[in-house]
Amino acid sequence: MSAESVAVIGAGSWGTALAIQYARAGSHVKLWGRDSAQLATMAKGRINERYLPEGPFPDRLQIASSLAEAVDGAVEILVSVPSHGLRETLGLVQQAITGNPGISWATKGLELATGKLPHEVVAEVLGDHYRCAVLSGPTFAKELARGLPTALTVASSDPAFAAQIAARVSDEHFRAYTSDDVVGVEVGGAIKNVMAIGAGLSDGLGFGSNTRVAFITRGLSEMTRFGLSRGAKAETFMGLAGMGDLVLTCTDDQSRNRRMGLALARGLSVKEAEVEIQQVVEGVLAARAVFESAQAIDLEMPITEQIYRIIYADVEPMEAVRALMQRAPGAEFVSN
Repeated sequence: MSAESVAVIGAGSWGTALAIQYARAGSHVKLWGRDSAQLATMAKGRINERYLPEGPFPDRLQIASSLAEAVDGAVEILVSVPSHGLRETLGLVQQAITGNPGISWATKGLELATGKLPHEVVAEVLGDHYRCAVLSGPTFAKELARGLPTALTVASSDPAFAAQIAARVSDEHFRAYTSDDVVGVEVGGAIKNVMAIGAGLSDGLGFGSNTRVAFITRGLSEMTRFGLSRGAKAETFMGLAGMGDLVLTCTDDQSRNRRMGLALARGLSVKEAEVEIQQVVEGVLAARAVFESAQAIDLEMPITEQIYRIIYADVEPMEAVRALMQRAPGAEFVSN
């Protein structure tokens, strides 16, 4: 596979880290983003100094000066942009595509206006002409860029395509597992960001380890409940894209969503915290999208509801905690 060409669309920290990994594993990679000045700086310095200074570019990674140049001849087009920019970016990709490449994405979240998962947005924009897959799992860009051992999940309704991507991106430091549960993998990637804000709030308020582990466990329960309502498989949430990504994002300060929670606990507003973090915090929009989607089908998600209220209804964190703790006792598991 060393002669294959992969286009990575989105030059943030995660897109850059994935571009580095594909190149390390043997593909010829063209990376493109919308900031032409940043691209020029990256091409000259052979590093993404703004978002990922830990990752010097392998020889097989090149910066494309245009989207058309990036996708020309690519066997796979990987889109790595925030959820609120996915539809627009896919529209640009559609105009630039030549041939019949596979389409993959590393976007985590629901579309705010519609509540749609990424694969639904992809289907609306690109139709059913392309083989498609999602990449997700417990991965921090900085550690991936440094070549530290990492694993994630590649999910597709086409098992052969998932296996191709897994083989293309894997090497001695990076292992990709395959799945056919696209919905479950995407739900895990969206909801873990919401829960990470709550975990940061909990730790920032000094609630301790008992609270943290209870929060993560009940967060996993909400994630699974939401996923099952969308047709996901329960076992997916016990894997890398479910429990794995949830634990990572809730417990490590590399997570911008966890840092958002910590900042809110210090009394900062969402806007002030975003300025401090200096990157998109996906969990902020995801909290609203997930809460509204759950409300629409009368699905109980108490943790998500309280995080939504803190962010969008100016509820004090301690009031939200009291609301959670004063809920009537109930069974941990409810049979269908």
